[in-house]
Amino acid sequence: MSQLALPLKLHDHAVFESFLPARNETLVAFLIEIVNAASGPGVWFWGAKGTGKTHLLQAVCERAGSYAQYVPLRELVAAESAILDGLQSRQFVCIDDVDTVAGDEIWELALFSLSNMLTDSGGVMICTASSAPRKCGFALADLGSRFGKLPAFHLRTLAESERIEALQLRARYRGIELPTETANYLLTRSKRDMASLYATLDKLDTEALKAKRRLTIPFVREILGISLTS
Repeated sequence: MSQLALPLKLHDHAVFESFLPARNETLVAFLIEIVNAASGPGVWFWGAKGTGKTHLLQAVCERAGSYAQYVPLRELVAAESAILDGLQSRQFVCIDDVDTVAGDEIWELALFSLSNMLTDSGGVMICTASSAPRKCGFALADLGSRFGKLPAFHLRTLAESERIEALQLRARYRGIELPTETANYLLTRSKRDMASLYATLDKLDTEALKAKRRLTIPFVREILGISLTS
């Protein structure tokens, strides 16, 4: 266990079953294979904001349970790098936004040390970033080289029709029905990135349960009328 506790709650929806793998099937299959085997070479995947990087990292942690640790570096960068101490005891260390600390000598040395210890113990490091390793600007050449040797995947942005399918998949996972016409309405009247769309769906789900209503267009307009154009 790490010396510094990381009381980071995983999102209850962040599981493989609620992630639409469209055009990212190879990455999703690779992650599931690694978790099932409890071993592997590690993974690096990158993509734009809202493509699902955090979702997939947390899905690994959910599937692996106590054998995994989720580390959101963007949230923890202000802390000392000692927060990584002891994580080599975990089978999976899932580091989100690892490029956040690129160029920081202390953090880079800590990451390189953790990577070495995981290699020695048979552990797996899974990292996300906004770009490929060579474009992240790591100052420590050995660390950049180590990350550059990981299997790398570009997480693709969903097409319009795939966003509707992803919203409906998330809704089904939450136990609600999202009609296609309502999903289309959301896409044309709300922010279009998936993080915003999922947040809107979560709000609608909560309000629908309170009102005992279905997710029809009139209901959506009623609940979100202040923020959505008519």
